[in-house]
Amino acid sequence: MWLLFAILSSIFAALTSILAKIGIEGVNSNLATALRTAVVLVMSWGMVFLTSAQKGIGDITTKSWTFIILSGLATGASWLCYYKALQIGEASKVVPIDKLSVVITLVLAFVFLHEEFTMKSIIGCVLIGIGTLFMVM
Repeated sequence: MWLLFAILSSIFAALTSILAKIGIEGVNSNLATALRTAVVLVMSWGMVFLTSAQKGIGDITTKSWTFIILSGLATGASWLCYYKALQIGEASKVVPIDKLSVVITLVLAFVFLHEEFTMKSIIGCVLIGIGTLFMVM
């Protein structure tokens, strides 16, 4: 089931890039990010209440709160930078560079989460890096 959600995520991420590039024409990138975030906020809380997940708020540990907040700050910074880059650059060049996050995530997962770095993942990282270079040159 994770694979289905991962594929859907990539499809929606692709749509996000194209729709954002069209939508931010003539709009301040920070304002566009805030508007997008408001939509995501409403949608997320809608899903929380639809699934009755709000009952679990009291069970969240301090450690989880800390890392969820840090993740939110990283997401916000990413979105602000992404929208600015998308506004002033070509989507076909901004998006591949943004997707270098795959390589960075694998390295960080190895360093901080002690996840296995296999020959397959190393080759994949190298190919993503080379592919990104070819796409933006």
